[in-house]
Amino acid sequence: MQYTCRYVNEVRLGIPWKQMDEVSLRDVTSGKTPRLATRVRACWTKDSLYIRFECEDDHVVATMECHDDPLYLEDVVEVFIDEAGTGQIYYEIEVSPRNVVFDALIDRDAGGGITADMDWHAEGLQTKVCVEPDGARVYELRLPLRIFKQLPVNGTSWRWNLFRIDDDAAGERHYSAWCPTGAVNFHVPERFGTLVFEKSDCSTQEGEDECG
Repeated sequence: MQYTCRYVNEVRLGIPWKQMDEVSLRDVTSGKTPRLATRVRACWTKDSLYIRFECEDDHVVATMECHDDPLYLEDVVEVFIDEAGTGQIYYEIEVSPRNVVFDALIDRDAGGGITADMDWHAEGLQTKVCVEPDGARVYELRLPLRIFKQLPVNGTSWRWNLFRIDDDAAGERHYSAWCPTGAVNFHVPERFGTLVFEKSDCSTQEGEDECG
């Protein structure tokens, strides 16, 4: 699977999200439509990668308050980025409904075991979470491109995947992914899709920020 990430010239007035391609997350094991919809869009500028999750939500579980708390034990949205595309070293960034962040550099060995470098932080990362009138939650992330080893240019491709964990009122956990991994395990980089950076001669101009 491939996502074309479009270039935006200016963001002073906000990202024109409605002009960006939208993808939906599916059940991480079966690939079926999940209980609640999650839609994601992304774009980039000369210095940042922007990602927006739009999540239907009817029950929130979010008690953690500290950076790098194990947010994956509660409701959370997640982005995994494998810049080199080897499946060995990749970035994991999570945001909770309370706008708490978990970020780590993951080292995955040949046997599938992972080591998380919790000392790594996405320096300059900005996130926000807002609630829509219908109860949906919108998560926006701004990742400075300087945290990566090389700046992308037109045509650059990275491997990446998008995830969500959601607890319902009965206590059942629901796991969704853009590219399903076939198991309740997000750390399956061979199943990641491709993020392609596109910059055309008439790249998108700035627009209204819909998240307050």
